[in-house]
Amino acid sequence: MMVSVLIFIGTLLVIGIALFLAIVSIYNGLVGLRNRVKNGWSQIDVQLKRRHDLIPNLVETAKGYMQHERETFIRVTEARAKAMGAGAGSPREVGQAEGGLSDALAKFLLTVENYPELKANENFLRLQEELTSTENRIAYARQAYNDDVLQYNNKIEMFPSNIIAGMFQFLKSEFFQIENVKERETPQVKF
Repeated sequence: MMVSVLIFIGTLLVIGIALFLAIVSIYNGLVGLRNRVKNGWSQIDVQLKRRHDLIPNLVETAKGYMQHERETFIRVTEARAKAMGAGAGSPREVGQAEGGLSDALAKFLLTVENYPELKANENFLRLQEELTSTENRIAYARQAYNDDVLQYNNKIEMFPSNIIAGMFQFLKSEFFQIENVKERETPQVKF
């Protein structure tokens, strides 16, 4: 009788320890994924700051050539200020502000096409190349962030980690999505 009680207590103890270790493992996995999401967002923030820092130099270089484009400069400057102000917001708010900045930059670069001497300016070309490189980095950082958010959100929603996530109040993260409908459209190529 005593042996069976000891076996029963031992079995409960082993099951308890295994359950505890499983909970710790799932919790640590959720914390790791949440931190990857935060890191991914920080990477986007770094690239957006780089973009925001390049824009004034690009605009100043163009001002000397584009005397009659005051409205274009104002639009870019205001969109940049709005995007910088949205930096502490949610991915949705930042996405909307950055979409506005992308629109303003696209119109600015379209206007540049009317100034061949500006397009030939070495400083402007270097800044434009830096901006293009930064846009590529932003796109990569957005993709990496969204991949991390997907993995984290899946872990929060899937059994059995959803139980642990609920117990410790892990919340779903937002994807960084394009809010600008124009950016979603497929470009038309015409010959």
